[in-house]
Amino acid sequence: QVHLVESGGGLVQAGASLRLSCVASEPSFSQYHIGWFRQAPGRDREFVAGINWNGGGTFFADSVKGRSHIFRDNAKNTVYLIMNNLKPEDTAVYRCAGVYRRTNYDVRLQSEYHYWGQGTQVTVSS
Repeated sequence: QVHLVESGGGLVQAGASLRLSCVASEPSFSQYHIGWFRQAPGRDREFVAGINWNGGGTFFADSVKGRSHIFRDNAKNTVYLIMNNLKPEDTAVYRCAGVYRRTNYDVRLQSEYHYWGQGTQVTVSS
C-alpha cells in the first residue's frame, strides 16, 4: 500500500502563490496517476488537478485552470501543485490521491483513487 504525505500549505493573502507537494513512500509511486482534491467546511470535496503516471497528461478544474501547474519528479517520489493568484475561495484542505497506472478512468472522480494522504491546509485571506 502506498502512503502519501502532503505539505506546502499555509496562510497567505489573496494574490499569493503556494507550491503543494505530494510525497510517496515508495518508488512505485512513479507508476501511479495522481490527483489533487480539496474540501472546505460545509462543502463537498472537489477535484482540483491531476497528472498521468508518465506526465503525458494534465488536467485542471475550471476554477484553477490558467493559474495552476502540476508536474512530477519521480526521482523524488513527488508530485507538485503550484497555485498562483490564490483567492479566498481556494481556502480548503488539499489532499492528493493515487491509483496505479491504467486507462479508461475519470481523473475528476474521487472514487477512482485507491490511496489518499491526510491533507494540507490552505487558507487565503482577503
